[in-house]
Amino acid sequence: MKKNLVLKMALLSVSTMLLLGGCKEKGIKTPVNEEVTILIAAASSLEYSLSNELIPLFEKEYPGIKVEGTYDSSGKLQTQIEEGLEADIFMPASTRQMMSLEEKNLIDADSVIKLIENKIVLITHAENMDKLTKFGDIINSKTVALGDPESVPIGQYAKEALTTIGIWEEIKAKASFGTNVTEVLNWVAEGSADAGIVYSTDAATTDRVVVIAEAPEGSLSEKVIYPVGIVMASAKKEAAKKFIKFLESYEATGIFEKYGFLENR
Repeated sequence: MKKNLVLKMALLSVSTMLLLGGCKEKGIKTPVNEEVTILIAAASSLEYSLSNELIPLFEKEYPGIKVEGTYDSSGKLQTQIEEGLEADIFMPASTRQMMSLEEKNLIDADSVIKLIENKIVLITHAENMDKLTKFGDIINSKTVALGDPESVPIGQYAKEALTTIGIWEEIKAKASFGTNVTEVLNWVAEGSADAGIVYSTDAATTDRVVVIAEAPEGSLSEKVIYPVGIVMASAKKEAAKKFIKFLESYEATGIFEKYGFLENR
């Protein structure tokens, strides 16, 4: 009886080894239960939508993939990727930073999607709203908060719009330049600056500022587009592809719109 049991177990073991060997020969992967963690380097203006809703929803649908986010100005994130930041996905607030990394072969160009659109708006502290009625009235403010146009997309957009309407030099002389859009928003919300230019989605995150107006039509040469793409050095491209595919979904688009973004059509 014992001999028969031992013989059966031995035959089962041999059969299992042969089966696994056959799987390897045919290129069939055995299931792996290890959790994969990917990092998205995203513009500051995306932090609320990604961290509050989109990432948790994705992780619920894909329990084997964990997503972490690092948020800052797109220019800073671009520099960090150039210096070796181990990010898997890049999502800046402008196509400029994405194209720069593509040219340096640091982004998989075939993976890049121009995903969503934003608007830039003039804001003021709630107590100052009677002094401003249109975008150009920013010139009447004593102190102005803007993103640094050398590295921050919101600053680059603001400079372009103000240059187009002919008041950039006057505004520059009395402006304080923030390192990202959140800093600009906070300066106006705290009353450190009379007015500022931010994305409409950021203005919507606090009741301590009032939106006066959008940038005039034609003041920007292109729409404010947020692209997303996979970092070339990523070792987790399959997981990154799944997350980007999720961001394109109808469900994710609805969440972006909830936070004030527009689907790029």
